Amino acid sequence: MALFNIPDLRTRAQQGTPLYKSATTVLRESAALDSASFSEQHQFDIFLSHSFADAELILGVKLSLEDFGYSVYVDWLQDQQLNRDSVTKETAEVLRTRMDNCNSLFYATTNNSDKSKWMPWELGYFDGKKNKAAILPVSYLKGTSDFYKGQEYLGLYPYVADGNGPNGKKNLWVHENEKTYVAFEQWLLGQKPYLRG
Repeated sequence: MALFNIPDLRTRAQQGTPLYKSATTVLRESAALDSASFSEQHQFDIFLSHSFADAELILGVKLSLEDFGYSVYVDWLQDQQLNRDSVTKETAEVLRTRMDNCNSLFYATTNNSDKSKWMPWELGYFDGKKNKAAILPVSYLKGTSDFYKGQEYLGLYPYVADGNGPNGKKNLWVHENEKTYVAFEQWLLGQKPYLRG
C-alpha cells in the first residue's frame, strides 16, 4: 500500500491541467461544466475536506480518486458562492446539506490543513452523522512510508492509501494500521478493517 504523495499528486494534476491553465482554473472550469447536472440532492462517494490553499494538490487528489471511479465533492467547485474565509451559518448549512449527500469524507492532510477554519468542523460533523470519515494523508516524499500515524485527534480515524488488491487491480484501502485494512467499497458497506496475513 502507498500513501498519496506530493510528487505523484502534482504529476497527476499537471496531466489534467493544460500547460497554460492553473490547477485552480481547471477545477473551476470542471465545476462549471458539471453545474448543469449538479443539484442540491446530487450524491457523491467522497466529500473531500481540504485546505483551499492546496489547489494543485487537491486537483491531483480529485483526479486520482476519480481514476478509481469515485465521484468527489469539492465545496468551492460545486458551490462557488461559498466564502470559506469566514465562518457563517449560511455556509455551514450548505456544507451540512452536501455532507448529508456524500457517502464518506476524506480529510486531506497537508501543511495547510491545520490552518483551515472548516476542516475540523467538517470532520466532526461527518463522523458524528455517518461514522464514515477517514484521513487521506499527503506524504511529502515518494515512498518514504506506507503507513500513517495521525497526531492528536487525527489519530482516532482510519486512513486511506492505495495499492493493488488480490487480483492485481489498483484499489483504495481504509487502514486502522499498517496490517489492518479493508477495501474502500467494503468499508462503505460497514466492513471493519481486519488484520491481514
